[in-house]
Amino acid sequence: MRPSEPGKAAEMQQLPSALATVPVSRGFTLLEVLVALVIVGTALGASLRAIGSLTRNSDDLRAATMATWSAENRLSQIRLGREWPALGKRQFTCAQGELALVCEEEVLATPNPYFRRVQVSVFESGQPERRIVRLAQVVPNG
Repeated sequence: MRPSEPGKAAEMQQLPSALATVPVSRGFTLLEVLVALVIVGTALGASLRAIGSLTRNSDDLRAATMATWSAENRLSQIRLGREWPALGKRQFTCAQGELALVCEEEVLATPNPYFRRVQVSVFESGQPERRIVRLAQVVPNG
C-alpha cells in the first residue's frame, strides 16, 4: 500500500491498535497436557482400585452371610431336635447355594453335667485353614 493515498494511510495507522486489542489465542503446551493426563490417570487408577475393593468386600460379606446361615442351621437342628450331642469333633459339608462350605462341630463338656457347649465353625472347602465364622450355644440334656 502506498502512503500517498489518504484513506489507506488512516487505515494503516489504525491497524496496529486494532490488533493490540484482539486477544491472542494460544493452545495448551505439551507439558500442561501431560500433567492433566497424569492427574486423570491417577484418579482413574484409584477409582478402579476402589471398585475392586468393593467387589471383594461384597464377596466376603456374601460368604460370611452364607456361613452364618449354615452354622445357625446346625445349631437350630440340635435345639429343635432336642439332641444330646456326643462329646468330640466332627466335620460335614454344609453348602449354601453354589458356595461349597465345610462345617466343623465341636461338642465340649461344661461344669454342669446337664449342659454341653456346641461350637460350629464354618470353613470354605477350597481354603480349609480360613475359618469364616464360629457360633456357639449351650445345649441342655432333654
